[in-house]
Amino acid sequence: MAYDKQALIDQLGQLTIMELADLIDGLKETWGVTAAVASGPAAGPAAAVEEKTEFDVVLVDAGASKINVIKEIRAITGLGLKEAKDMSEKGGVLKEGASKDDAEKIKAQLEAAGAKVELK
Repeated sequence: MAYDKQALIDQLGQLTIMELADLIDGLKETWGVTAAVASGPAAGPAAAVEEKTEFDVVLVDAGASKINVIKEIRAITGLGLKEAKDMSEKGGVLKEGASKDDAEKIKAQLEAAGAKVELK
């Protein structure tokens, strides 16, 4: 059965409040539904998300003062000079699964040295 959407909208627009209330009651009765207004965000899987406790510290860019960044990378990771230099050039994950406090501390150290760092 085809219907004319605009004609139906126009017809509903001409109803009085009492006629609309009667129509709603009839639809509820026929289809067994209720018209409920959402009072807030729906509780579901998204509502049960816990705060993240482990972070990966990712070097995005070493910046202009690479020597200072390399020193910090060595201090944080314990890598040798060559490995720290390679890490500063290519970027990537410096520390995996760090606590929030540790990750923020490492990020602050590297940013103070001139690097661009992200926590993921």
